[in-house]
Amino acid sequence: MTINCNGKLIDLESPKIMGILNVTPDSFYDGGSYSDETSILRQTEAMLKQGATFIDVGAYSSRPGADDISEEEELQRIEPVIALLRKNFPNSLISVDTFRSGIAKKCLEAGATMINDISGGDLDPEMFSIIAEFNVPFIMMHMRGTPQNMMEKTHYDNLINEIRLVFSEKIDKARKLKINDIIIDPGFGFSKTLSQNFQLLKYLDLLNTFEAPVLVGLSRKSMIYKTLDTDAEHALNGTTALNMFALNKGANILRVHDVEQAVECVKLYEEIRTS
Repeated sequence: MTINCNGKLIDLESPKIMGILNVTPDSFYDGGSYSDETSILRQTEAMLKQGATFIDVGAYSSRPGADDISEEEELQRIEPVIALLRKNFPNSLISVDTFRSGIAKKCLEAGATMINDISGGDLDPEMFSIIAEFNVPFIMMHMRGTPQNMMEKTHYDNLINEIRLVFSEKIDKARKLKINDIIIDPGFGFSKTLSQNFQLLKYLDLLNTFEAPVLVGLSRKSMIYKTLDTDAEHALNGTTALNMFALNKGANILRVHDVEQAVECVKLYEEIRTS
């Protein structure tokens, strides 16, 4: 199972790590930590050295109830960061976390490698056509509504089957547009209750039938720290535990804040898998 990133084939049979670089002031864990060039470059260099295959840059906080910002503000935040990373790490594979096609287009023109859309194309009808135009990998996440109201949309008659149906329809749409590299993300924490998140993780392997890579983003999320009666700052151990479970259920990419620990997790998983 491979994806093509700017002509470079990435083999996802061996799971890969996506390091999170939030350039927002209000993300749930690291908001405001990377607001200047020095801190951005330091963190990116660290994640790449630790073994991240992808760097996922986001300038719009998607935590539950986060403030909406304009497309202009999002672009002002993210466009200089893409340019900075391309200049200093020209061989890096940059993912852009956005649901707006205009942002996606600008960032792809600036050298980004893939698009990570929390709405899977639902919040901007032009997103699919932009992905097809640039022929880049497209991460489609499952979410209902928007970050502002998604936690009001958590009723499912059958959680797994309804998510599978959504992905089936979107994958079909993408393939008709000749989008070659599709990655699916079940969207832990997005329009799902705590118990639904664990149910989704338990049956994660049911998403493998699509023959598309599966990305899992569990890093320091509330399903971990609320269950452990702690906070995001102390949720690394829980993150590692659930990441190992996700790998065993077929995850191909782990999207994380803590790259070094995730890389170690993959190494141990690979030893088990190939023994």
